[in-house]
Amino acid sequence: MKRILIRSGKSPFHVATPTEFIQQDLIGTNTGNLLFSDSAHKMLTTPDTEVVSNGIRTNASPERAAEINEQYDAFVVPLANAFRPSFHASLDRLSTLIEQLTIPVVVFGVGAQAGDDYETDVLKPMEASVQRFVSAVLDRSASIGVRGELTARYLTGLGFGSDKIDIMGCPSMFLYGDRFPEIRATEISADSRIALNLSPNAIRVGDITGIAHHAWERYPRLTYYAQNTSDAELLLWGDTSPESGRQDAFPRQLSHAMLQENKVRMPLDPATWMKELSGFDFAYGTRIHGNIAALLAGTPAVVLTHDSRTLELCRYFDIPHRQLSALPGDTDPRDLYEDADYSAMIKGHGERFERIVSFLDRNGLRNTYTHGDGGAAFEARLAALDLPASMSVWDGSHDEYMRYRVSRLRERITVADARIDKRVEEARQLRVRLAAAEKREAATARQLEALRKELAAARKQLAAVERRVGGIEKRVLVKVGPALRRRARKLSGSAAKKP
Repeated sequence: MKRILIRSGKSPFHVATPTEFIQQDLIGTNTGNLLFSDSAHKMLTTPDTEVVSNGIRTNASPERAAEINEQYDAFVVPLANAFRPSFHASLDRLSTLIEQLTIPVVVFGVGAQAGDDYETDVLKPMEASVQRFVSAVLDRSASIGVRGELTARYLTGLGFGSDKIDIMGCPSMFLYGDRFPEIRATEISADSRIALNLSPNAIRVGDITGIAHHAWERYPRLTYYAQNTSDAELLLWGDTSPESGRQDAFPRQLSHAMLQENKVRMPLDPATWMKELSGFDFAYGTRIHGNIAALLAGTPAVVLTHDSRTLELCRYFDIPHRQLSALPGDTDPRDLYEDADYSAMIKGHGERFERIVSFLDRNGLRNTYTHGDGGAAFEARLAALDLPASMSVWDGSHDEYMRYRVSRLRERITVADARIDKRVEEARQLRVRLAAAEKREAATARQLEALRKELAAARKQLAAVERRVGGIEKRVLVKVGPALRRRARKLSGSAAKKP
């Protein structure tokens, strides 16, 4: 039995509670991470292969590296927009781990993140780290799998050969192998169920809050699907914004109308996420995996691209998309749906699937669609699980997680107390150092004053000496001056008499 270690927040078969998701950050800050890691997990699960989740956090210790070398036959790393400044430290930790491995290391779908203009100047400070990471991977595999043409061009610009770079998109689109679900046709009306997804960092690119508000006003059955750990914390913990009057145009405080009306959901597992989205008429927004989840559920979706990571995948997979920067705040989802064409996405899926299969073959990895049951056993096992539904706003009407809430508050208070104690001790030490510094300053001031007095006395002594010397010179001139003049005249006369 071959064993593959895969980097993922959790195994698809681990049933975790919302509190576990939050406390352990099983989604790696974004639920979309689970969608592509679950798809890779399914793809690699064959009758003679066991796939084990490594967790999203990297332990790069020599002990962990030795354990991986001993227990596994390959390390598979599904990644998204890993070449970005905020992932710099994490990329270095991955490199440190990989450099210690002696087994094959295969990277799925890594991407460079830039603006939607594809300018990668922002990545210059981390170029050395990217080169280190890619070199470590290519020392242990035949090629590296990237998201699209931007990332391929970026890596060739760093000196890597194009023959070592395979464009393969994102594993999430191949959740069902070479078969892509049929996209349902519908009519968008005021009664339609609309699923909206939003990225906070898209605010600087376009009027995403205006677009969301426009849809909320016109589609009463709209639901906002959030994806970040911070959103889960808000839904579970709440905040005091309704009481304090704090307002934010983006739905990240309880005072926002969407949260007040309980129209926000936070998906935790891809299976339940897609099941819920299958009941919607249309999905759209700036989250690439929020829209891919809808498409995999057969629900028509349109991506509002705002950076290279979303645009690159949309171009590669022919996913219907519009650039957010070009959209007005009153953009209507009905117009987005009517302008969308899914034919190229569906038509090209088989060819794109063959590319990812070729990538796996090239790197010595078997897949369930060619070498197994097509994922049937995986799907049956997943269907038997009681996975949690998406989180909604806690209104205080049940206390299912009350013990957790109390425990978490106690821990946070304990941590806060420890921080306060630490700050008090730091302040005490600072006062001690300050008192010592003030003492040294006073001693230095006294020494400086003594030196000033010594200098003044020396100047007085010098002035007295200069006066005495001046008097001596004057007396000498008075006494010897006439004799010197006579001697000079005599010498002058003797010189005149010589022929």
